[in-house]
This record gives sequence, C-alpha cells and structure tokens, in this order.
Amino acid sequence: MPDIVLATLNAKYVHAAFGLRYLFANLGELQSRAVIAEFDINQRSLDIAEALLAHNPRIIGLGIYIWNVEPATELVAALKRIRPEVVIVLGGPEVSYETEQQRIVQLADHTITGEADLEFAQVCRDLLELVPGGSLPKIIPSPLPDFNALKLPYEFYNDADIAHRVLYVEASRGCPFSCEFCLSSLDIPVRQVPLDAFLGAMDRLIGRGATQLKFVDRTFNLNVPTSRAILEFCLARWKPGLFFHFEMVPDRLPEGLREVIAKFPAGSLQFEVGVQTFDEATAARISRRQNYTRLEENFCWLRANTGVHIHADLIAGLPGETLESFGAGFDQLIALGPQEIQVGILKRLRGTPITRHDDEWQMIYSAHPPYEILRNKSLTFETMQRLRRFARYWDLVGNSGNFVGTTPLLWGGHSPALPPFQSFLHWSDWLFAKLGRTDSIALARLAELLFSYLTGERGVETTRAAESLWRDYQRGGRRDQPEYLRPHLMHLATPARSVTRNTSPQKRQARHLA
Repeated sequence: MPDIVLATLNAKYVHAAFGLRYLFANLGELQSRAVIAEFDINQRSLDIAEALLAHNPRIIGLGIYIWNVEPATELVAALKRIRPEVVIVLGGPEVSYETEQQRIVQLADHTITGEADLEFAQVCRDLLELVPGGSLPKIIPSPLPDFNALKLPYEFYNDADIAHRVLYVEASRGCPFSCEFCLSSLDIPVRQVPLDAFLGAMDRLIGRGATQLKFVDRTFNLNVPTSRAILEFCLARWKPGLFFHFEMVPDRLPEGLREVIAKFPAGSLQFEVGVQTFDEATAARISRRQNYTRLEENFCWLRANTGVHIHADLIAGLPGETLESFGAGFDQLIALGPQEIQVGILKRLRGTPITRHDDEWQMIYSAHPPYEILRNKSLTFETMQRLRRFARYWDLVGNSGNFVGTTPLLWGGHSPALPPFQSFLHWSDWLFAKLGRTDSIALARLAELLFSYLTGERGVETTRAAESLWRDYQRGGRRDQPEYLRPHLMHLATPARSVTRNTSPQKRQARHLA
C-alpha cells in the first residue's frame, strides 16, 4: 500500500492532471511509496473518498483549482470524518491566495502555497518522519523552484493518457505582463525550461504516440528564438493527426516565427489569442499593454497565409467597459475572422489585483466559484445575464462548427445589415424567450429555431436560409433533410438520402471505407 496518494478532480476525464505528474516526478526516494489517483468533478465525493481510502494512505495530496474547489471541499470534509488520522495536504492556485478565508483550508491539515513541485516532497518527508508531538505549520509557503532542479513529468503520462487524453506540456512559466484579472500577473519573471531536456522529453512523448499536445505557457511566443526552435521541432515531427495548441501574445508575431508557422499543414496548429478587450481605456485601466495595430496585422496574416485555427478570447464585465464598447470589440474581432471567439465572463481570481477597482466601479462578484462578475457600475445584473446567455448561445451556434455558413446570416442576411454583436444579442434574447434555458438544447431543435428566427424575425429569404442550413447539415455528416427545410429545397438535386438508398451495396461500402 502506498503511503502517499496524489489526487485531484479534473474538469473532464479528457484533461490529464499536469500538476500531479510534476509532483510525482519530483518525489525523489518517496516516489516508490506514492501513486497518482485522478477523478473528475462529476463523480460523487463519497465514491472518490472510498477509492482514495482503499489505498490506505498516510498522506493525501489534493490539487485545488477554481473548477473543483467546491466538490473538493465536500471530499475533504468527508475524508476527515471517516479517517481523521489521514493527513491531507492541499496545493494549487485556488488555495495559494487568501487562504484564511477558505473552508477547505480550515478542514485540511496543511496547505502549500505557490509552486509546490519540490516543496511537496519535503513536506511529505517531514510528515513521515515526524516525531510524536511534533507538528508542521498549517500554511507552508513554497519557494519558487528552479527549473534546472526539476525533473520533467512527461514519462508519467501512461499509454491510456496518450491514447485518450489531451496532454499538457510547458516550455516556460510566468508572464511579463501585469493584466490585473490574471494570476499570471503575479508570476514574474518568465522562467524557461532547459530547452534540450524539454525537446528530448517531447521527442519521447511523440514517439510513444502522443497526438494532442497543449502548451500551457502563458506567452509562448515571447522568446522568439526558443519559440522558433520548438515550432521547428514540432514541424519536423508532424504527421497526420498530430495537433499542437499554443497560447500566443497577439501583437508579437515577427518574421522569424511567421516563416515556420506558414509551413504547418492546415489544422495542425491552434493559437489561443487573448485579446480580452479592444477598448483602449479599459485596457489601460487594467494594466494591459497591447498594440492593436500589430494585433490586427497578425490576425490578417494568419488568416491569409496559414491554416492555423485561431481561438480568440474576449472578456465581458471588465471595469469601465460598457455594453456598447464590448459590442464594438466583438464586431472588430468578427471582422478579423478567427475560427472561434470565446466570450468569457470576468472572474475575480483569488490574489489578482483586479480587486482594486471594486469601490470605484462597484464590482460585485459571485461568492462562489468561478467568482464571476454579477454587476458593476457600467453593467446591471440584468445586462450581465444577457451577456451570459449571449456567451452560451454563441458557443452553441458560432463556435460549435455546426452553423459555419448560417451564423453570418444573423447579421448579413437581410437589409439593412446590422452589426454582428447587436444581431446576435437580439437572437440570444429571442431564443431565451422561446426556451427559457441555455442548456440541454437538441441540435435539431436549435437548427429549426434558427431557421424560424432568420426567416420570421430577420427577413432572410426562406430559400437562402434553407440552403445555408442544409449545407451546414451536410458539412456535419447528416444526410436526411429536416421536414421544415424540404419545401424550400425542391429546386435542388435529389437529396443525398435518396441517392444513398439507391446506391449499390458495393458503392456504399466503398464510400464508407473512404
């Protein structure tokens, strides 16, 4: 039986716990006395407690994040009632700041604040060797670890991880910027993983069959020579199915990086680009430095010259940003053409300096994770609710890939054309009035409502709307025409379902195999 169990509750099974593997890799002589046990937030706390205690551990280390702190609190409470002698050690960003306010910290035995890659091992040594009557502090600050002293964790992704999960990797930690909504603003300076060791580990991981590598670096393209070396490494090893995700600084894409990026096959790279706001006064207010001219040039170059999938982020609810200025920023981003726009709601992450605006801008946040803004001086609670629905419906329609051709009809399919934000907000309000919910909406029902809205509320010509939806249906692999579309598609060739029914078995099999 292991003495130490390293555990966390992932948001989904597909997300492999990167932090646990770093801790495990750096346990030293204690590694043989430890195991990793991963769960997800959809599992019952008592079932997780049972699985953890089945190892009969002396120490349980739990990774705590904004997405799992509430179920993890329930779990810790149960563990301390069932087996109070088991020592529970917490770590992670959610318990590294404002610890005195948190119930989970009060319930647990010890909490390590900061990057615990090396400190956790030392705490375990101290606990296992503790003389009767001895004690350790309840809150244990961790010194910033030197990357040269860290063992990399990639060998501890097992075969099942490689086959079924997104694998997280990092070439650096930290961020040189000071955006007040982000925890990375507290993590200065940027520290690089030794490049040769990192590339060697990546080579072994890809050699084992890894296909989805997600870099968690906050500013991957900050150090251009290092970024170029990693991109060239990835390009040299690319094969069909291999996919790389990078988080990029939006206004920094010099020629040295463009030259390599342009060589990647379409669909092999995704860039997550944090725009957050186009309102320069708001950006200055939250200490965000961003060159908007260069940002727009980089977006245009990527869309015109590469097959990179661009995932761009905007934040609603920043201090001083109005509905109108946020909408104008959304419209600017639509014009730049990213494949995805993530509309996020501002969150008050523990420890971030965004709180300095609370009084002046009357920032009121939820008391529960993920601590989203409820209202502020510029945006009423009712307006924030509209924006939450906007964000959810945008994911279902604009980001899902199910309505690639039809979504632009919401703002460009009628006369006079309306700005994208205004048009989609109107659709969002209409849809919520019809359904009264933002989840559990069947795709077929959503498509029918979209057709009804476009033709009935926005005056889009029925044939145009029907043809667009039918093309989107076919793009998604569907073949049977919905009943409500058929009267408007009579002028088209015989529907694919009829062709399929009359095709010979041999041809159907050949098509399936292709």
